[in-house]
Order: sequence, then structure tokens, then C-alpha cells
Amino acid sequence: MRVPYSYLREQFADSEPILRDIKGLLESTQFTLGPPVAEFEERFARLCGARHAIGVGTGTDALFLSLKALGVGPGDEVITAANTFIATAGAIVQAGGRPVFVDVLDDFNLDPGKIEAAITPRTKALLPVHYAGQPAKMKAVMEIASRHRLPVVEDACQAITAAIDGTLVSNFGVAAGFSLHPLKNLNVWGDGGVIVTNSQELERTLRLLRNHGLKNRDEVEIFGYNCRLDTLQAIVGNHLIRDTEAITAARIKNALALDAGLVPLAPRVRLPRRLPNERHVFHLYMFESDDRDRLLAFLHEREIEAKIHYPVPLHLQPAGRRLGYKDGDFPIAEKQAKRIITLPVHQHLSRDQVQFMIDSVTAFYRR
Repeated sequence: MRVPYSYLREQFADSEPILRDIKGLLESTQFTLGPPVAEFEERFARLCGARHAIGVGTGTDALFLSLKALGVGPGDEVITAANTFIATAGAIVQAGGRPVFVDVLDDFNLDPGKIEAAITPRTKALLPVHYAGQPAKMKAVMEIASRHRLPVVEDACQAITAAIDGTLVSNFGVAAGFSLHPLKNLNVWGDGGVIVTNSQELERTLRLLRNHGLKNRDEVEIFGYNCRLDTLQAIVGNHLIRDTEAITAARIKNALALDAGLVPLAPRVRLPRRLPNERHVFHLYMFESDDRDRLLAFLHEREIEAKIHYPVPLHLQPAGRRLGYKDGDFPIAEKQAKRIITLPVHQHLSRDQVQFMIDSVTAFYRR
């Protein structure tokens, strides 16, 4: 039985309603910051329970522009997790800063207990990642940030509608970045991103930064960038945003079924703790496994498109080593990188496909 990782063919099997609106865009020719962008921003802000949403070109742009709006530049340091996707650290570098990594917890998220030791006089901001769709420990992060008077930008690129005690991510820090990449829970037909903030002052700065610093067609208030959300992608987003909750609910249902089936395989399979006060939205379904590489090969033989997110933590990548990091600096992230595996969890999986994944992992460890 084939279990694909991508679900895009199924999701867009009936694309005619979207194509009709795109045809309307062609007739209007409002390709740059057209009305669908503002409509999508309003809907996205409501979805996140926030005051403002600013559409940008990518999730990386969302993080980069947030850091620039906070004044991050050359010589500044921004603290983040060692195991995140490269875009998190890349956004810091793009802003002119230096990524400073800290180790992670057993839920794959940044360890707040390691933050203060990484703070220096050059620290400009904290950038926690809600990795895989599970919220980071934001209460502890915000307490540290308050104590050291540091702004917090949330990397929520994988975590739309994730929450802690009912508070949606993006409502803890001063800003949050989201990605609309095709494989995200809320996706578009290419690249797209959104910044969410409750600060009116920051919102104004971000709207200038994303559009060359233009106050209007003829006045440039600041030097900015070209990081706008395409109107075409906003049209796609407006069609899909209404399904975000149903998509997420299906992912959570599949993840809980996988949890129930894999728990008996402990200790050879280790699932991260699922806390009742946290809403994990499962952009990724990740766990640690003994003999990971052989398990991955076994699953591929059975046409289960499992993946690894990611086999090399950032500090051990060539780019990270050039920052002065070495083996052993972040032992938890390094150990997890050798053990983590990701199973498909998307909304188009059938019950039989979910059970086939459980049966396959079970067969591997029982043989």
C-alpha cells in the first residue's frame, strides 16, 4: 500500500473555483498588492486572534522583516534552536545578525533553561520555533525575555492555530512569522508568508519594509525591500483558509491514531510528550526510533514515504561550523538528529493507510 508524503494532487483535484478567481485577476491586472491580499490579511489575523497580519513573499521574509523592524543588524545576536530548518537561522543572517543556537528538549523545541547562558550584551532578540507544529515553552521564554528586556519573534511557520492554554501562537511575542509553503497546513501554490503582530507601530513599519519603504506611490519613507505576498497566492489562500480548521483537525486525528499504535513499541520508539494544555497541529509527525536508518529503508520498501527532519542539526552544517560550533555543543539536538523520523500525517490519509504505517513500524521491531 502506497502512503505518499505529499497530498497536493488530492487537495487540488478540483481547482476550478480558484482558477475562476485567477481569471478575474487577469482581467483586473491588479497583480501587486491587489484587493485579495488585504482580504487574506484580514482573514488570517482573525484566524490567529491577532490585530494585524501582513502578507509577505515567504515565511523566511516574515522572520527577516520582523527582525529588521526590531532593529537587528550587524553585530547583533539572535538566540534560536539548534535543530530548526535553515530558514530560521537564514533570516537572522539576512537581517545582518548572528544566529546563536541553544539545545532543545525532548519535544524537539528550544530548551528555555539554556537561553540565559547564551545571552550576551550583543543579544538583540529571541527567536523560539514552534517546531513541527508543537508550541515552544512560551511562558518560560517570555519570562526570560522580560527579565532581560529582549523582544521575542515567534517562528510559527509550522504552527498555524497551535496554542497554549487556549492562547494561539503569535500572541506571545511582539511578532510571529508564518509560512504558506505548499506542504503547510494552510498552503498556497508556491511561496508565501505572513507576519502577525498586535503592535500598531510594528505593523506600520512592516508594511513599509515589505514594499520598498513606500508610503505611497511617490513617497519613500524608509529604505525597504521587495517582499510582498503575490495577489495570485492571496487568491489561493482565500480559498483554503476556510478549510484550515478541518485540515488541522484531520491531522490531529491521524496523529493521535499513530500515537496509540506506536506507544506499545516503547522504548524502541519514543514519542514526544503530548501535554493537554498544548494544541499540537502536526505539520510534521515526528518521533525518535532505534535503528532509524534501517527503519527508514524498511518503510520505503513498503512505499511509505517517511522522511527525516533533519539528519544534520544547524550547528554541524558547514554554515553553522563557520560560526564556530562543533560536535558535542548541543548533545540533545545531535542525538535526536540520529534518531528522528517523520511519517505522513496529512488530511488525505485513509484509516487503512494510517494503520498500515502502524503495522509496518511494528513489523520492523518485532521481526
